[in-house]
Amino acid sequence: MSIKSDKWITRMCKEYGMIEPYEEKQVRKGMISYGVSSYGYDIRVADEYKIFTNVNSTLVDPKDFDNRNFVTINSDHCIIPPNSFVLAKTVEYFRIPRNVLAVCVGKSTYARCGLIVNVTPLEPEWEGILTLEISNTTPLPAKVYSNEGVAQLLFFESDEACETSYKDKSGKYMKQPGLTLPKL
Repeated sequence: MSIKSDKWITRMCKEYGMIEPYEEKQVRKGMISYGVSSYGYDIRVADEYKIFTNVNSTLVDPKDFDNRNFVTINSDHCIIPPNSFVLAKTVEYFRIPRNVLAVCVGKSTYARCGLIVNVTPLEPEWEGILTLEISNTTPLPAKVYSNEGVAQLLFFESDEACETSYKDKSGKYMKQPGLTLPKL
């Protein structure tokens, strides 16, 4: 298994639509960068956010998730409360090839502000809009900018296809059209 370069990422996006929309060069003028980088792709956060709240005193239960745990906003930015987090979605839609695994890591600009982006791996043959969890580890409110870079995907290609892909398993988050809450 090897990490893939900008040339490989560009080829996969052109031939297979792996990332849509796709930026062939890194965009950074006056914003937090996004687009292809040397060995990855900087993804953008869209303008829809679900901010955790305790106003309804509900329980966070992954088997019985209560939508009242959130306040939903659509905005050009999001203020994450101290020691809290938001769910968000990417601008990009992904189609991961059968012999590829993608791993998401946070961008240093946000990491230096105490924000952590958490995403599970993008498994072989997973497809959809990616749901992001952005944690504010600081005792202060923190700002995230919509339609700008928030994290980087690293792509690993195996020399052979996996025996069972996410599509083969009929994964519950397959082809999610947007920000998706926990499912059982």
